[in-house]
Amino acid sequence: MSFDSNFASLNLNENLTRALADAGYTEATEVQARAIPPALAGSDLMVASSTGSGKTASFIIPALARILAARASGERRDRGTVYGPRVLVLTPTRELAMQVAKAATVYGRHVQGLRVATVVGGVPYPLQLKALRGPLDILIATPGRLIDHLTSGKAVLDNVEILVLDEADRMLDMGFIEDIQLIAEHTPKTRQTLMYSATFAGHVGRLAQQLLRDAQKIDVASHTDTHANIEQRLHWVDNGNHKNALLDHILTTREMEQALVFTSTQRDADWLADRLADQGHAVASLHGAMPQGRRTRTLTALRRGELRVLVATDVAARGIDVPTISHVINYGLPMKAEDYVHRIGRTGRAGKNGLAVTLADRGDTGMIRRIQHFTTQNIPVATILGLEPKSPEPRMFPARPEGRFAPRPGGPGRGQGKPFQPRGADRFAPHGGERFAPRGGDNFAARERAPFQPAREAGARGPGPFDRPSNERSAFAPRKAAGPGAKPHGFKPNRPRSGGFSR
Repeated sequence: MSFDSNFASLNLNENLTRALADAGYTEATEVQARAIPPALAGSDLMVASSTGSGKTASFIIPALARILAARASGERRDRGTVYGPRVLVLTPTRELAMQVAKAATVYGRHVQGLRVATVVGGVPYPLQLKALRGPLDILIATPGRLIDHLTSGKAVLDNVEILVLDEADRMLDMGFIEDIQLIAEHTPKTRQTLMYSATFAGHVGRLAQQLLRDAQKIDVASHTDTHANIEQRLHWVDNGNHKNALLDHILTTREMEQALVFTSTQRDADWLADRLADQGHAVASLHGAMPQGRRTRTLTALRRGELRVLVATDVAARGIDVPTISHVINYGLPMKAEDYVHRIGRTGRAGKNGLAVTLADRGDTGMIRRIQHFTTQNIPVATILGLEPKSPEPRMFPARPEGRFAPRPGGPGRGQGKPFQPRGADRFAPHGGERFAPRGGDNFAARERAPFQPAREAGARGPGPFDRPSNERSAFAPRKAAGPGAKPHGFKPNRPRSGGFSR
């Protein structure tokens, strides 16, 4: 489908075009060029768009246009009255919420008196309550924390004109479906709803049917894209020691600028970061159990180049946009095939080339197959001289395509024509009665909203060293340098070996 990629052709308010020009943007991405016009016209949208496609601007710009139109009409809001936000954006994680808030500030820099607030976990309640009481244009929130304010009566959503669900598939995977339904019930039925997701198959599609009216479907940058600027490699490993040896080799190559290493659990992230620190890497871990302040400082250190390696879980890494990340390494495989696409999208940003490496053992064969089926691409198998696997390579099958706006294959009419059933006593059951809930091995919702649980699930796979207790550390814990007197990137040890915190 052809589209005009010039922002000037979108007939935006002059204040918005000035802000875009100030930020250096003249050409719209495909998702922006296709989503902004119907959004400006007030249509509900179902946008299937992958990470890095410019989707944030595609809903922030129409939101700012709505705010400017209200200002131009002479609308007045009485002082002392809590009206709540005009635009509400729901995101799955704190990092993504902060990224959206930053975009709103950049694109709205010439919107006089623009008021943007975030409501996320890990931030003191008094600061958020103050923001909710004052005049507010745009509110960006994670569902769990917003529900806290909604049930206490502190959040008012009666005047929401635009509701945005960013990465809706991830929010449902994290167990936020009931929260989203409750939040939507507190907004006006006349609202405009914009829903963004990597896929609209299954339960995400049924939620869209419940929340949206006559929505336009826009499919952009699908998961079957070839990621031409990202080289993908699959290394089969024999055991934990072999996996560690491969990781060590990759992290010491000359072309490695910065690496984002993904693990399956928080405990693995802490353990692996400690191990890499002992080898002299400037490294930190990032996961949902950390307070927001520490997570913000860690990401700041990564952007400044003070960290060379970041070890993270899927939840914590959602929304990370650092162009200098040259390598993404899947040390632990994701829980869902869709997450693989989001992971590798953290590299190859801003037109640069990136490398995505997956380290998998024979027990990961099933997930590798699901990833290849989801992306309809085979991940090339690679070996490193001197570190070749001793076991034979598992037998794989050719990748097959998978839909985005329709339920997965499985029989005529499967999942079609059925009304959306919210999760209640019988829970939410997509696809032939299978119950939908966050997977037990990595309960993302609990990790974002409950204290850190260090113990791994019974039966979880992993090398023996993962069973060691892990010590918490401060934000971007300067790990121990290799050799006497060595100080990687100016970091100094600030955590005791016996555990606990030090400042």
